Amino acid sequence: MPIYEGGQNICGASIGVLCLESYFPKPPGHIKNPSSLPFPVLYEMIDGITVPTLLNNPTPELLAPFIEGAKRLEAEGVRAITGSCGFLALFQKELAAAVSVPVFASSLIQVPLAFHMTGANAPVGVLTADASALTPRHFEGVGAAGIPVAVQGLEDTSEFAEVILRNTRTRMDTDLIEAEVLGAARRLKNQALDIRSLVLECTDLPPYAARLQQELQLPVFDLTTLAQMAHTVATREPYAGNMPWT
Repeated sequence: MPIYEGGQNICGASIGVLCLESYFPKPPGHIKNPSSLPFPVLYEMIDGITVPTLLNNPTPELLAPFIEGAKRLEAEGVRAITGSCGFLALFQKELAAAVSVPVFASSLIQVPLAFHMTGANAPVGVLTADASALTPRHFEGVGAAGIPVAVQGLEDTSEFAEVILRNTRTRMDTDLIEAEVLGAARRLKNQALDIRSLVLECTDLPPYAARLQQELQLPVFDLTTLAQMAHTVATREPYAGNMPWT
């Protein structure tokens, strides 16, 4: 076997995740549920920064602990870095500049991809945790400024808003969350009939992506599928197969 330099406490994780502090359930599909992905991930907790903090008070002072966390993940040997909240789009450029491995801080980085993949002639539907907190700066941060979008938030729900947005308790009814997410998707589609794709900003939404696709019959982009693409890009392996005898 080759000789390695060492220096890592844990080896073999391809994707590192910068994690906000939250204690509600993370069903399969959530980036903070390791069983969501078919490869090992490494988690770096950013203590004291919660979903309400990042959404409602995204001050520049929040950036430093995320950069420090990204550097720790890089030192542990991850091949790419993401985050546990789509609102980290605000810090995409700074995080990517701070480390030498690829960074995809938010699923919103897929908005231009979704737009161009579906003909570049229709707005991209964006389902977000809180539409009132999602600003043009978030789209600008991931290179999506100028891309037409139709945004629907979940800030007016009951279960989702109480557990995830307001952080009032940890107990969560996932059936009720699913119903609220599907209801928001229907409202989005009714208000923007011409959308041809859907991007899930929020990392709490991928568990319901299959039901959303059944409901809307559209391509659905989220952080979990993006992480799988990033893993493939960062850890290429030889193809197996056959060719004719020479």
